[in-house]
Amino acid sequence: MRRRRRHALPGFGLTLGLCLSYLGLIVLLPLAALALKSAALGPMQFWDAVTTPRALAAYRVTFGCAALAGSINLVFGPLLAWVLVRYRFPGRKLVDALVDLPFALPTAVAGITLTALYASNGPLGRWIEAAGWKVAYTPTGITVALTFVSLPFLVRSVQPVLEQLEPDVEEAAATLGASRLITLWRVVLPTLWPAILSGFALAFARALGEYGSVIFIAGNMPMVSEIAPLLIVSKLDQYDYAGATAIAVVLLLASFAALFAINLLQLWTVRQRSAGAA
Repeated sequence: MRRRRRHALPGFGLTLGLCLSYLGLIVLLPLAALALKSAALGPMQFWDAVTTPRALAAYRVTFGCAALAGSINLVFGPLLAWVLVRYRFPGRKLVDALVDLPFALPTAVAGITLTALYASNGPLGRWIEAAGWKVAYTPTGITVALTFVSLPFLVRSVQPVLEQLEPDVEEAAATLGASRLITLWRVVLPTLWPAILSGFALAFARALGEYGSVIFIAGNMPMVSEIAPLLIVSKLDQYDYAGATAIAVVLLLASFAALFAINLLQLWTVRQRSAGAA
């Protein structure tokens, strides 16, 4: 008679039921309530609510700044992860801990700090404005804030993969005559691409819904530097709950689409690597 294996957790049915119940209460139920509230508008009213000139301007600022912040971190996030994994230097543990600071720091505190730094009378802002470039109360300031809050997603997505990538692989490529650029492009990046893309998707989705760190440095000027989350709050202040949920649905769908697209791209990348290895 075959002996049943004992597991630390209860059986599959009970465990799956608990997980699905928790997921439903924490994630699916609020999302369903959001969709039902926005559905009260009707298709035409929904379209009119999400395509007003003010809403379209807020989308341009939000999506543009989120994409730019994610692109900046797409370069510097993996680079920082590389430095933390491949090199040993004094203060490395401190730098590694500072990467998680945007996670631990209240977003409002981050926004106030960034505003104080980049305002016209701030220690950095006065020099930047003297050079003819204004950061605070412009879309540039929004990009700075979103870059700050989304950096850990790239670093923490790439860092574990780099730790598993042995330096011997790079040394082997060098002994075969590959330059540093070829080693990076043909050996290192193919392994890191899935993690980099995943981190970018998470950073972009987080930036789309960021509010606390942005409102202080954005200036919040309609049609200029107003983000979509602030427009949602403005509609809530006006008791336009259906309009606010409609704009929230747009952001939700955009975040989901970004994550879904990156997952498909990751799957395609893994299959291409598997086919190449075969």
